[in-house]
Amino acid sequence: MTILYWILAVVVLAVLWVIFAYNRFITLRFRAKEALSDIDVQLKRRFNLIPNLVEAVKGYMAHERGVLENVTRARAQVATSGGTPIEREGAENMLSNTLKTLFAVAENYPDLKANANFLDLQRELADTENKIQASRRFYNTTVRDLNTKIHSFPSNLIAQSFGFSEEKFFEVDSAQEREVVNVKF
Repeated sequence: MTILYWILAVVVLAVLWVIFAYNRFITLRFRAKEALSDIDVQLKRRFNLIPNLVEAVKGYMAHERGVLENVTRARAQVATSGGTPIEREGAENMLSNTLKTLFAVAENYPDLKANANFLDLQRELADTENKIQASRRFYNTTVRDLNTKIHSFPSNLIAQSFGFSEEKFFEVDSAQEREVVNVKF
């Protein structure tokens, strides 16, 4: 009878471990989805700030039309690209680069740099860019935890049994973004 209790205890512990491991995978999967959604929220925030920034700049930079058109074009490309933030990454990176160009050109306009609207929008966009980066780091951390659990023994047995698969990391795709930025004064 004692052996039966031991066998029953081992079976109960094994079932509890399976339940715990499965629930951990579910938690990690939903954290990854939440983190991806957080990236999307910040990208949407940036997307909504850009028209206000362009309007604030238009009057000062009439002859810098090309820069404003590039920002508008990049924003439109983001709007039409659809999909998840990972699928839109190239378009989002192009938009970030055009915004950097806009701010660099704005340096040539002292009145614009002193304009309260422009300064507020510039701060908001800088804050949003920081939040986008933080969201991407959080997403990658969550994906790392999930992928590690998927490949670690014995949890990989549960992952395979219930069809859990790896998530893709956010990565820099363009060689241009990997280069060190040279700042010249």
